[in-house]
Amino acid sequence: MDFYGTFWALVPPVVAIALALITKEVYSSLFIGILVGALFYSGFGFEGTITHMMNDGFISVLSDSYNVGILIFLVILGAMVALMNRAGGSQAFGKWASTHIHSRVGAQLATILLGGMIFIDDYFNCLTVGSVMRPVTDKQKISRAKLAYLIDATAAPVCIIAPISSWAAAVSGFVEGEDGFALFVKAIPYNFYAILTIVMMVGLAVMKMEYGPMAKHEKNALAGDLFTSGARAADAEETAESKGKVIDLLIPIICLIICCVIGMIYTGGFFEGAGFKEAFSNCDASVGLAMGSVVGLVLTVILYLIRRVLSFKQCMECIPEGFKAMVPAILILTFAWTLKAMTDSLGAKEFVAEMVKSNASGLMNLMPAVIFLVGCFLAFATGTSWGTFGILIPIVVEAFSHTDSSLMIIAISACMAGAVCGDHCSPISDTTIMASAGAQSDHVNHVSTQLPYAITVAAVSFVTYIIAGFVRSAWICLPIGIVLMIVTLCVISNTVGTEIREN
Repeated sequence: MDFYGTFWALVPPVVAIALALITKEVYSSLFIGILVGALFYSGFGFEGTITHMMNDGFISVLSDSYNVGILIFLVILGAMVALMNRAGGSQAFGKWASTHIHSRVGAQLATILLGGMIFIDDYFNCLTVGSVMRPVTDKQKISRAKLAYLIDATAAPVCIIAPISSWAAAVSGFVEGEDGFALFVKAIPYNFYAILTIVMMVGLAVMKMEYGPMAKHEKNALAGDLFTSGARAADAEETAESKGKVIDLLIPIICLIICCVIGMIYTGGFFEGAGFKEAFSNCDASVGLAMGSVVGLVLTVILYLIRRVLSFKQCMECIPEGFKAMVPAILILTFAWTLKAMTDSLGAKEFVAEMVKSNASGLMNLMPAVIFLVGCFLAFATGTSWGTFGILIPIVVEAFSHTDSSLMIIAISACMAGAVCGDHCSPISDTTIMASAGAQSDHVNHVSTQLPYAITVAAVSFVTYIIAGFVRSAWICLPIGIVLMIVTLCVISNTVGTEIREN
């Protein structure tokens, strides 16, 4: 195959991303990207293109057990959100929060804080934070695009610096011949993109400043239009029952968190004698989250029946209602997974691996910055940060483990930071899709408003990685990066920034 293991392997996702940003239509853009990948693979033969696209694409990704587990988790979360809305829990929380949160700044900081607290898994983070904070941010006239950004920026960036998370488990599994968990912990202070993203979110909220397309969305939100463009998602909060209380939101979410954690450590062998850390490192996040969410759903139904806020019939009606709410996210995820399958079949991993290996020996001090850029590009093009970990981390360990252990830790962190950054920017990333679903925001709106913010943090992170390659001390580099981020925000505020204030 002429296209295998060459730059052409990255063309299908680039086509899909470009079309999505130009046309503002994500389904057709992803399908065209898939079609381009299948055409390249088959040598432009009709039968081969259709066969590869269906058998090795859609059917393959939908029969993959990991993907099915994620879809089950999504559907059950959708059902739980519908239950909480129908029971009045979300409405009650919104009323309670309105007595404690009186400003846009407070609503944004509360969203960031909640996102930081739910660090177990990024999917879980996106949908839980979205369902809890939507009533609060809507009341404070914060656009759905800004809510989606806050959700997305506290999902993967928080999970990648949390030792107890599905992401820590994934990264640890990709490190062969080393203590993966120990390396993950040592790399946390060097994960500049994740840390600086949090600094930027807080800075934007406190400075009451936006720039780029987000400024337009926030201005429109202040005028009463939370969506700016794109079809408005139906808000179940509007039909919430008045007898619901805050506990009808909090207890299900707490149960869900506990059940999902237990489910994850169960799949890692915790109840068979493995330690907590080992169980998390070896867990199957997909199965654990699916199991935990099923138990959480059952407990939620039992709670509402005992409290008599919903009848059994009303509870059952919420299950297909939640499924329907998740259909757009499931469709986009399926297309994104299929596009990744097309990219893999064209040898994108091999192309990037060979490119990094051939350049790893020269300019060693600059390698963390170079690896960060490669990670950004690969995750952006493929829409997967975990896939990027799997490609780059083994290469970094092999290149640096026998030469410079301190530089290896910085380079591993650069892999993780670049993967999260590319994942953050990519419209075909599952986490980006989940953030749109959690905020009930138009997906292309979310991507276009988030991109300038992610690129700003990426630029500051790149400079910080250049410094880290020479200084090699997190206690020097991280403060420098934070100062650079704050200075950058001040410069933007005084040049192209737009002040957003309540009327």
